[in-house]
Amino acid sequence: MTLISLDADVAETRPAPNAPTRLRVEHLREAIGITNPRPRLSWTLPEGTGPAATISQAAYQIRASNGWDTGRVESAQHVLVPYSGPSLDSRSRFVWQVRTWNTAADGTETEGAWSGPMPVELGLLHPSDWTARWIGPDEPVVPAPGERPGYALHKTFTLAAVPEYARAYATAHGIYELFLNGRRVGDQQLTPGSTSYNTTLQVQAYDVTALLRSGTNTVSAVLTDGWYRGTFGYTRDADMYGRHTALLAQLEMQSAGHRTVIGTDASWRVSPTEILSADLMAGQRVDFRTLAGPLKGKAAAEENAVVRDCSYQTLTGPVAPPTRIVEELAPISITRLANGNQVVDFGQNIHGWLRLTRLGGPGETITLVYGEALDADGDVTQDHLRPHDFRHPGQFLAAGQVDEVTTSGASGEVFEPRHTSHGFQYVSVQGLPADLAPEDITACLVHTDLEPLGTFTCSDDRLNKLHSIVQWSFRDNACEVPTDCPQREKAGWTGDWQLFVPTAAYLYDVAGFSRKWLNDVRADQWENGVIANISPSPGPVITSADFMAFVNGSAGWGDAIAMVPWEVYLATGDAAVLAENWEAMQRWLDFVRTTAESQRHPVRAAAGTVPAQHERYLWDTGFHWGEWMEPDGPEPDLFAARSADHGIVATAYYRNTTALMARIAGVLGHTDDAAALAELSENVRRAWETEYLDSSGRVAQASQANCVRALAFGLASPERRATVTRQLVSLIREAGTHVGTGFLATPYLLPVLAENGELDLAYELLMQESEPSWLVMVDRGATTMWELWNGLDAGGNPHQSLNHYSKGAVVSFLHRCTAGLRQAPGSAGYERIIIEPRPGAGLTSAATSHFGPQGLIGVEWTRGDGGLRLKATVPPRTIAEVRLPGKPAAVVGPGTHHFTAPASGGIATEPELVRSAP
Repeated sequence: MTLISLDADVAETRPAPNAPTRLRVEHLREAIGITNPRPRLSWTLPEGTGPAATISQAAYQIRASNGWDTGRVESAQHVLVPYSGPSLDSRSRFVWQVRTWNTAADGTETEGAWSGPMPVELGLLHPSDWTARWIGPDEPVVPAPGERPGYALHKTFTLAAVPEYARAYATAHGIYELFLNGRRVGDQQLTPGSTSYNTTLQVQAYDVTALLRSGTNTVSAVLTDGWYRGTFGYTRDADMYGRHTALLAQLEMQSAGHRTVIGTDASWRVSPTEILSADLMAGQRVDFRTLAGPLKGKAAAEENAVVRDCSYQTLTGPVAPPTRIVEELAPISITRLANGNQVVDFGQNIHGWLRLTRLGGPGETITLVYGEALDADGDVTQDHLRPHDFRHPGQFLAAGQVDEVTTSGASGEVFEPRHTSHGFQYVSVQGLPADLAPEDITACLVHTDLEPLGTFTCSDDRLNKLHSIVQWSFRDNACEVPTDCPQREKAGWTGDWQLFVPTAAYLYDVAGFSRKWLNDVRADQWENGVIANISPSPGPVITSADFMAFVNGSAGWGDAIAMVPWEVYLATGDAAVLAENWEAMQRWLDFVRTTAESQRHPVRAAAGTVPAQHERYLWDTGFHWGEWMEPDGPEPDLFAARSADHGIVATAYYRNTTALMARIAGVLGHTDDAAALAELSENVRRAWETEYLDSSGRVAQASQANCVRALAFGLASPERRATVTRQLVSLIREAGTHVGTGFLATPYLLPVLAENGELDLAYELLMQESEPSWLVMVDRGATTMWELWNGLDAGGNPHQSLNHYSKGAVVSFLHRCTAGLRQAPGSAGYERIIIEPRPGAGLTSAATSHFGPQGLIGVEWTRGDGGLRLKATVPPRTIAEVRLPGKPAAVVGPGTHHFTAPASGGIATEPELVRSAP
């Protein structure tokens, strides 16, 4: 078989059935413009069927178009295999394929076919690779935030012939769109993406060969504020990274060994665009009457670009998939109101923007107001999304999310505001006399193009809907970074991601997505080790709101630096994510440990002059969010919380993070660190138990959340777990069998109950139909998770964000307990799994699947009068322990396996080894 050429269209190539699939480079499906010269390669083994089913890989061979050929390598490794071919540098290109020799279920070894090809191309690795200069528009007076226009920067050049191949490399301080000869380059959106710009700025690489022509060509870009200088977050601060936008672009064309370069410099021209203003929070205003310049070929007021003095040291290639329009939605209804507005309902809360093809007559202005809910008159309301105005206490800022377009009347005009984004289900179209038809308006769902990995379904339609709204909520908050909400803040809160990342990693491939974000978390870490609440962020001082400086360093938020890498490692088996973040973890822990050992809460200090021995392990000072937003809890007061004693929460996280870091040190081979951290973790645990459990073994500061943490984080010693469990049950019953946990503890609530003999109660909470509960959201028509349990109250009134995924972590209970698929303790990358369905709530069937590093895992079960029937699909290189009630646990290998269990039975007994039986 001939290796496919580098410039061939590889998309149509289909591998043979016995060939490896799902080729990846550093977790990426697309590897163009990467800047890692030693990338790691992965593939999924062919599964086969019957006696030929693959049990494991005996050997592999990789070959590439740059001459690299490993020959047969005796190894079972097929995940993150280091590249070992010719040295790679800027612009290096190759296509690789792999074949494997596989050991089958019958013990024979078979030679597989070659996989399909995967192209790899490096971007520009060194500052010296750039001849282009940073340029931008001349703005003697910078307009106010939210009123800044978009600019077109462009250059015309001549080619004698179409080049053999051509690449464009581009990035910006702001958001850019690149065009060649009037055609948009690529399908990525919101480029260069959101990163901590002071240290990291992504460069996109594009194959633009097909867009060039002999003769005259024009390269151009549209440049707006974006994350760089636009308003951001709850406080709507602007100019966070600088006050001037800039573009850096380099077009390289190769023919007959000669490279021609067209780069941004002072010869580029700048002209106005139709974009009067563009802001990620406020929205985008367009007037097509002013459109001029290279995109439409009209005369325009032009001036020379200004060369800017910006860094080349921060430039890097992609480590996460790009952001795209991943889906388009049609309206489910369009309603004309008495006030003339047309309210469009897309039936789903999403993140993105509209595409409007009906624009009215010349000079008519149409306003689009985006929102998640309707008011009593049926129009879009944004009142629940308006943030506090910290410059004017007692007042609120506008919610933003308003686009505006004025038409020129030209045929074919389309309004698609790609330089802003919104969170919405409904849009109020104002000022359009003509009635909209469904084909006139489209909602574009925009997020990082993550690969789906996990599924779930069961016999209860409401639980299926719950699972769906959780998935939607995550998708809507997965644009560039894991955000808290896609409308009011769009901020990468560390606490939100550490809670949800185990769930997200089951449902989607978030390895590169998380590594990209963790790069920013490390970059934003303070000198004293504090982890910022939000990443990316420009630094510790935000002038418009004093609280944004003192709330950093909170337990449960800063601990994300250890918790997120650990979960990514568990999901992928990639220990590099642990190594990359190890130093930052240590610095965070040093901050926590120093604070605990050197400070004492004033109330505790006033109670006694000499600290008890265990108090050196209590972390009870500094600001902590605590168990944020407990149902029926007091209204949060950040300034009061600054001096409150949240030691029971903070010390719990101190224990949990030291325990995790002990395990991480073990994985990384830091034996001495592992032992020291394990000892510290146990000392903190004992201190917590001494301070916060009373003489009867009950949690002294009684709350569901504190009891949950005592069990989930191993704070209560084994002999006291039953007492804490009974206390938790009592608290739940006292609350009318309702959830009483807030932000931090809710993901652990149902698993803790199930693991401590209270499975039925866990299902009672899951199926609860009155506030606060998950099914209230389902019954009230939610399409995404709410920030508050009463996001839409019984009267239909909205409260706070209706698109916050954190409470959606509950669906991990559906995957791991209801359907019964979880990773075995001590395993990473799903090499060992436990299959243990634990039905409840009258469910008669459930199924889940997860495409892990080893391949597709599937669990399906049904139950009825004849008992429980289970089908388990185990991929190559995976061992599964199947636990069914009343039967010995069975240990099985790769293949498809069927089991039955009696209608009623006890717990599974000790495992017995069962040979793989496909």
